[in-house]
Amino acid sequence: MQNQCAAPNCTSLKSDSYSLFRFPLDAERCKTWVEKCQREDLMDKSPEHLFRYYRLCGKHFETSDDSSEPVTVIKDDAIPTIFDDPSKLQNAQGKRSKEMDEDTAGGRKKIKNSQGEEDKEEATETTPKEDTYRDYLRSLFEALVLLGEQNIPVSRSSSIKQDTQINNFEALLEYRISCGDEEMKKYEANREGCSSLQLKQLIEVCERCIRSKVIEEVKENGFFSLITDDVVKILEEWYLPVFLRYVEDSNYQRERFVGFLPFDGDADVLAEKLLSEMINEWGLNMEQCRAQAHACSGTHLTKIKAFSAKVIEKYPLVMLTVRPTQALNITLANAMALSGVQIVMSTLTKIESFFKQSPLLRLELEHAISVIYPDKEEKVKELKEICCTSWTRRHDVFEVTLELLEALLLCVDSVHDNEDLRWSDQITYDALEISKALADYEFIMALVVLKNTMILIRAFGKNLEGEATDVYFAAGGVKAVLHSLKEVSDNIDVYHEFWTEEAVNLSATMEIPVELPRSLLRKRPSDLGSLQPENYYKEHLSLPVVNHMLKEVGELFSDDHIKALRCLSLVPFVVELNKDGNPEENMLVFKNDIPNPGSLTAEVHCWWVKWNKKGKGEILLTSLQETLQQADVKFFPNMLAVLRLLGVLPTLALEVNCDVAYKRFKMYMQNTPDSVKSKSLALLNINNDVGYDLDAMVEAYIKTHPGGDDAS
Repeated sequence: MQNQCAAPNCTSLKSDSYSLFRFPLDAERCKTWVEKCQREDLMDKSPEHLFRYYRLCGKHFETSDDSSEPVTVIKDDAIPTIFDDPSKLQNAQGKRSKEMDEDTAGGRKKIKNSQGEEDKEEATETTPKEDTYRDYLRSLFEALVLLGEQNIPVSRSSSIKQDTQINNFEALLEYRISCGDEEMKKYEANREGCSSLQLKQLIEVCERCIRSKVIEEVKENGFFSLITDDVVKILEEWYLPVFLRYVEDSNYQRERFVGFLPFDGDADVLAEKLLSEMINEWGLNMEQCRAQAHACSGTHLTKIKAFSAKVIEKYPLVMLTVRPTQALNITLANAMALSGVQIVMSTLTKIESFFKQSPLLRLELEHAISVIYPDKEEKVKELKEICCTSWTRRHDVFEVTLELLEALLLCVDSVHDNEDLRWSDQITYDALEISKALADYEFIMALVVLKNTMILIRAFGKNLEGEATDVYFAAGGVKAVLHSLKEVSDNIDVYHEFWTEEAVNLSATMEIPVELPRSLLRKRPSDLGSLQPENYYKEHLSLPVVNHMLKEVGELFSDDHIKALRCLSLVPFVVELNKDGNPEENMLVFKNDIPNPGSLTAEVHCWWVKWNKKGKGEILLTSLQETLQQADVKFFPNMLAVLRLLGVLPTLALEVNCDVAYKRFKMYMQNTPDSVKSKSLALLNINNDVGYDLDAMVEAYIKTHPGGDDAS
């Protein structure tokens, strides 16, 4: 009803040139509006009901001058005065009233299409009882959307006694009834409230409608990339978060969260299941997918690998890439299913959480730094400044951790001792857990290996998060990175000897014994014999780490991926720096997706000439987003197509305000208690800027769960 004018014989819709204005909430003015438009059937409706479900279009209001332009704004005290002759209205009143009530209740009526032909769909008759039920469902969905948008749990936490307090959803419904929601009053009079089963059904329908809206938005804009984040646990079940990146018609990058997929079962079976649900249940058109990126920890690596391989097997045009939501070195380390590496990564996570608990803990660490480096003022100053940043996420995190290691151990030991009783039991317990990890030779050896291998990709990884120029030149340096890793792998005996010496010296300084992993000593104490730590860590740590990095970098930066990134040569600033380049060869990676492949060479030449002939004082564009926003880019259809495809690639960092979905997802997972997390309401909360259609939700619910009004 919100999309059509309520005046009899008026066919104005929201999509027409006339604006639609809500009926006023003021009782006297609302009554005047109803009298003016001569709708006797609306006389018994409350102002709140009319405000929510009825509109009058701009052609019923007088303009302030003689302009023939439609009214788009009205004053607070405006009264509609322009209507058809009353004699004509009487003949149409009955028919019009019936159509308006059907539309309000979600029923369908015959309408004319753009060719003037009547729609073949017959009108659906609805009874007053059905109308009341639809209005009631609409109120339920409205309350549910409000809770989801504000991230207010539908149910109370399990720690709250349920026998003394109703849940938040019921409380909101009670409030609406007390405020005069007529639909809620009418329906609640004959039933005991919304059951837990119906609430679950409402939430599921809400999730499907929102996802459908997001998927439709993606489809309308063409190509997209598939992105997943690390697996999360919701109510004791594991789920895979899924995002889609695309470029809007306005040529702005956009990333949307589309939901969680159950993540359990055998790797190959799970891969088929994930892909099937995205296509058959969600309605995703994978033929339009051009890239995929996955972030996963070592324990889930096998399953994610199977899934990405299945996608490429069925859709060869989907290239595997990375996503710059975290540094490349952290991405590679998280994906290693090696005991020592996982100990390092989990300890870094604990350290980050530990120092967030109180600013006094950071001061304690700074004091420990001063104690460890008493005669090195510059070093102390540098490390203290680093501690004020998110240093556990840096490109040089492993180097920094080694430099801070002694101070960290001194700090957490002091906190755990708690001699002056400054710290809570939780903080002292967390300090003990971190202390145990830091004072372990396996941790130190893994940290040393990670530092010395990740340093080979530090510059490369940092450039990937930079401007278009940085990414362009980084793409040209992949072969050098692979060559360095191969050289280390071929000479692992020599490199491992140096790494072992570094780890042993540091352990001696910290008075930590050089030994085999504790887990190995517990499991096989009698089978170890004369096995030396140096030999064990070479075969089970150093060599696997180097080989893993060699394999991962090669897969993540395939020839097609590198060619795609080299297409950043279209950015004007890169054109200036790369005048002698030959970009059309790289652009052939998109030959199936550009409109006129035959004219590619000529168009590239014209593009080159355009940006090499810049005017005096003209500043060249430095980013992909700026280039996409150039009005004259439309005169270069192939260039526009390639630039839009580049905007889809997960490798490229999103512009400011384009990564809102990911930030909201992280906030939801971090700030919502585990006991009230909901995969359905998370989708609503993260996509709270999506235009919700309450009527569509009502229709979807009635279609999925027919007979609900009879059951009451």
